[in-house]
Amino acid sequence: MIRKVEGFGLYVIITRPTLSYTTIAEQCVKMGIRMLQLREKHLDDKQLLRVARELRQVTKGTNSKLVINDRPDIAALCDADYLHLGQDDIPIEEARKIVGDMKIGLSTHSIAQAKQALTKNPDYIGFGPIYPTNAKAKPDPPVGTEQLKQVVEFSNVPVVAIGGIFPENIEEVLSAGATSIAMVRHLMQTEFFTECAKMIIERIENYEYSTSICS
Repeated sequence: MIRKVEGFGLYVIITRPTLSYTTIAEQCVKMGIRMLQLREKHLDDKQLLRVARELRQVTKGTNSKLVINDRPDIAALCDADYLHLGQDDIPIEEARKIVGDMKIGLSTHSIAQAKQALTKNPDYIGFGPIYPTNAKAKPDPPVGTEQLKQVVEFSNVPVVAIGGIFPENIEEVLSAGATSIAMVRHLMQTEFFTECAKMIIERIENYEYSTSICS
């Protein structure tokens, strides 16, 4: 398999975690997880900023990059590494007026959206949901691994596969060429975050050498 763009590996998204925010961030840093996104739509502004700053305190100066979802103001105030914008968020050009040269990722839910997003020069794009998911209140229709494969092939930036990805179907996602994989429920709805994350990291890192993956 030819991979043109280096991926992030496991991309952790924090949404209503079972463990504390600080614990998850500390474990991500310890495991060398490169991307940690805060996506908490149920928190008010004060709570969100407080949590963002807690995560920034843990990740600052490490290889784990803090990503703030949706909110350029919160991203700027906590000095995040990345801002992530969805299709219904403010345009990347407007966000730049708030976050300056901070790195930005964009969500996409179709091949057309992916191609359009790439014209905006993001630092990465998210693509999904790959499979049906209830991690979002109003999920988009699943795109499947065939469309994922096409996007991975034409994208000049990392493509983060997201949506309904679990140990039992991750091999299909890896087979499509994904080297950046976001997970929510599998990691957030467990007290065994570290063990689950390590297992996924091993599967991603070892995929080229072995396609035999045990559930």
